[in-house]
Amino acid sequence: MPEYFLHSINALSHGLLGYIVPFLFVLTIVVFFHELGHFLVARWAGVKVLTFSLGFGPELAGFNDRHGTRWKISAIPLGGYVKFFGDDSEASTPSTETLAAMTAEEREGSFHHKSVGKRTAIVAAGPVANFILGALIFAGMALYYGKPSTIARVDGLVAESVAANAGFKVGDVVVDIDGSAIQSFADMQRIVASNAGSELGFKVKRDGAVVALKATPALKEVKDPFGNAHRIGVLGIEHKAQVGEASSAPVGVFEAMKIGVEQVWYIISSTFKFLGSLFVGTGNPAEVSGVIGIAKLSGQAASAGFQFVINLCAILSVSIGLLNLFPIPLLDGGHLLFYSAEALRGRPLSERTQEVGFRIGLGLVLMLMVFATYNDILRIAGS
Repeated sequence: MPEYFLHSINALSHGLLGYIVPFLFVLTIVVFFHELGHFLVARWAGVKVLTFSLGFGPELAGFNDRHGTRWKISAIPLGGYVKFFGDDSEASTPSTETLAAMTAEEREGSFHHKSVGKRTAIVAAGPVANFILGALIFAGMALYYGKPSTIARVDGLVAESVAANAGFKVGDVVVDIDGSAIQSFADMQRIVASNAGSELGFKVKRDGAVVALKATPALKEVKDPFGNAHRIGVLGIEHKAQVGEASSAPVGVFEAMKIGVEQVWYIISSTFKFLGSLFVGTGNPAEVSGVIGIAKLSGQAASAGFQFVINLCAILSVSIGLLNLFPIPLLDGGHLLFYSAEALRGRPLSERTQEVGFRIGLGLVLMLMVFATYNDILRIAGS
């Protein structure tokens, strides 16, 4: 076999292992906790759980617990599901005939015979579990590594930049942005990056006095250490760590939990800001990423160290939890939308209406997947 062919096979194998293994590791953790949220609340509500599956398709391995639930790993590792007694499919769609034929005892364990409140709690528990996982990971990282403590000091200004034109001066220390206290340079970067095109009010300490300034971060494409391009807001402020200046400070458990919750909220609010920018035409649809993009990020995170993989796991967990709450039939948010309609009407939507809704939802999800995958391919081809 030619040497160049062997080299190509080795390179391909290394690439697959370097991207796919970290991706599956991250995705499995996120999916497991999402489905565990559904599972635990369903058990609390007295619903019989038939299946807890990581992945879709044919079963690869599994076992039955003492409650009769089949725990299994399936062949297609791109998600998972919990199937309840009374479900007609993995998407938790009901069958009117099946439900009507149930005995009184069977109805006790049927998901679709539970009250709207209990069904809502069961469905919402998946995304909530994702938010909790993200907060716990961020809190754990804050406990272990500390929180950024590098002072938000202006050590330099890019000529003709937003900051220079807004009146910032070398030596200024940013202490507040739009009412949010700034405790580190990282705090300032995070707010500025997610507010391109929006005017922000700054309070800076200068020569013992507090000065108020206003500036609108400019949208700029920057590259991270892995070469991935991101469009973020920038001011043109330069920072240089001083000798002996600590980059992080230790925190206690309660402060770490506060940091964890704040990080989760930052991801949620940033997502809505991005969606809003797409709606008004200022955002870049090419930044929407799919499975391929996430796999690439997982591989890059793994090459940088385990802490980056865990951080990506937290970000992905919050993002998937939020995505599942969108009011699209087939997603958890679609089910919650149907339950809201049921609560208002006093009876469930017709089986036909729900079926049409799920088909529309499936179409929307597939369109989003195709669009995101197309973006991923273009991004990789252009790199």
